[in-house]
Amino acid sequence: MQITFYGAAREVTGSMHLIASGSERILLDCGLFQGRRREAAEKNRVLPFDPALITNLVLSHAHTDHSGRIPVLTANGFNGRVVCTRATASACAYLLPDSASIQESDADYLNYKSVRTALSHGGVPRAAGNDSSARREAAKKILKKGRHELDVETINRLADELRIERVKPLYTLADAEKALGFFDGTPYRHPATIGAAARCTFYDAGHILGSAISILTFQENGRPVRVGFTGDLGRFGKPILNDPTLSFAEEDRCLNLLIMESTYGERRHEAVSDLKATLLDVLTETVQRGGTMLIPAFAFGRTQVLLYVLHELHNEGKLPDIPIYVDSPLATNLTRVFAEHPELYDRDAQTEFLSKGQNPFRFDRVRFVGSVEESMALNRQDRPQIIIAASGMCEAGRILHHLRFKIHGEKNTILIVGYMAQNTLGRRIEELGAAYAADGRQGPPPLVKFFNKEYPLRARVVKIGGFSAHADKEEMLRFLKQSNLKVGRIALVHGEEAQALSFAGELTAEGFSVCVPRRGESLIVN
Repeated sequence: MQITFYGAAREVTGSMHLIASGSERILLDCGLFQGRRREAAEKNRVLPFDPALITNLVLSHAHTDHSGRIPVLTANGFNGRVVCTRATASACAYLLPDSASIQESDADYLNYKSVRTALSHGGVPRAAGNDSSARREAAKKILKKGRHELDVETINRLADELRIERVKPLYTLADAEKALGFFDGTPYRHPATIGAAARCTFYDAGHILGSAISILTFQENGRPVRVGFTGDLGRFGKPILNDPTLSFAEEDRCLNLLIMESTYGERRHEAVSDLKATLLDVLTETVQRGGTMLIPAFAFGRTQVLLYVLHELHNEGKLPDIPIYVDSPLATNLTRVFAEHPELYDRDAQTEFLSKGQNPFRFDRVRFVGSVEESMALNRQDRPQIIIAASGMCEAGRILHHLRFKIHGEKNTILIVGYMAQNTLGRRIEELGAAYAADGRQGPPPLVKFFNKEYPLRARVVKIGGFSAHADKEEMLRFLKQSNLKVGRIALVHGEEAQALSFAGELTAEGFSVCVPRRGESLIVN
């Protein structure tokens, strides 16, 4: 058996690993790379194998850094199944079309900029004269419907007339809809056939709703060879979800290889038990300043945990009397997915909410924002409020518009509640905010560039690590030591190089055989 690591190798995004066993070619995840736009686009566009050769895909969970390139796979000859848990299939029904819409919007905007530049430098709008700013404004009027909507048909027509090479989306909404037809949802602990001589069993990973630890068994030369894949391993004691599985069926316990995440391989999170108190302290300080708490959050997982904790504070009579806005149509839809799978909630959620007839994610302070007009109206409000908006790493979505209006206000707080990958806007805000705070917030504030403009980062930047959905170093060690798995070898993935190498050192000291593969590297398992 040979395993090749094509993504999330010494980095965090783009999860994708290929297992070749006999005639079987099983792909683990097919995720999007995130980070620098051009570099990520180049990585995402080309698959390093022929999709027609892949037998089946095993998907660990729905986050787009694990699922986001499935439409590329299915549009280019893949004829197998996407095997995952039922909740993951339900979530991808919203996440993949949303990702496609982002791909299409990004392509339209880049094409708009190219055509606008061409028009502004001697193209169509001659009536504007020689003034460059006037010509630029004239070009905008030609290429837009009203103030905000792009006239895509006109942009494409003029791009062709001006012989400008158009940017194409990585995939379209039609591609995403087609991909959903390949999904095959499977319950936890029910073996699924993934090849003529291969099966897979899912166990709860505790990361997000439906996330799975996958145990794959292959028959080679008349004997079983087993590979485990943690996907993203969750935390112990986190709200809503059950803890990562520690008890595996007897037939799945002996692993030749465990492919394991290492996102926080050298870090320790704040205790889960401190989440509510810490969140309340930060919120109270923001309200006392008269500011907005702006929270960039993943639409699936982090948003629901935030609503759950805020609902607990509300029930305890501790929540300040301010409105809470969830400004993400995607998060609204994914909150419905949570509501459709209460069987996956932990005992506390069952006791505290479901047994009392309460929806954990909805109460009278919460407003789910739908239209663009409603979202824009929030930017004009100057009062204490909470705005939870996607995307989680501040790379796209409505969070960017809220940052544009709130980032320069000293009374506001940008609350970081999740991992920010390298080279993302979220990471820049996190690091610049921390450095400015360490200097006592003295001198000119740091500048953050997005939307082709620099904004002073006067808002307070606060990080609560306890909201992370990823296990930290101690929790990953707990999984390895307390589970009943017997692991022959470990390959660490899904961690920046320093994190993965540090955790490899820890595991080696504990007596484990460990490697940290590079992208494109292969291992032989026997």
